[in-house]
Amino acid sequence: MAKRVQVVLSDDVLSLGRSGDLVEVAPGYARNYLVPQGKAVPVTAAVLRQVEHRRAKEAERLAALKAEALAFRTALDTIGRLTIKKQTGGDDVLFGTVTNADVAEVIEAATKKEVDRRDIVVPEIHRTGTYKVPVKLHPEVVAEVTIEVVSH
Repeated sequence: MAKRVQVVLSDDVLSLGRSGDLVEVAPGYARNYLVPQGKAVPVTAAVLRQVEHRRAKEAERLAALKAEALAFRTALDTIGRLTIKKQTGGDDVLFGTVTNADVAEVIEAATKKEVDRRDIVVPEIHRTGTYKVPVKLHPEVVAEVTIEVVSH
């Protein structure tokens, strides 16, 4: 079996890895394609230190994003109930429905912080009342917001 060599990718390479990944490839692939094209760098002690430093910085950045999301979830929990005013007909039935954009707008008005509407999953709301709406703030952090839909 042929010997494999380790390289650190400088660019994303389809079906091989992302930039900064340490991968093992065939020597000819590294020598004839990856290194001359500038898509990879041969592994040395200095390159490995750079890769570890980059990974540590990225882990630190991700931890800061998660901490920010947790703080925002706490802020949403302390607000309690958010109110959305919609036009209604008879028997408290809404004209239309409550959308994730409506919820994002109310959260932004209450907290002065923008939330992506695509991260809000609104259940089917066709009547006035109180509903729980999950809001994804981070891949690991989900807040549950209480929405009260009232007639105006």
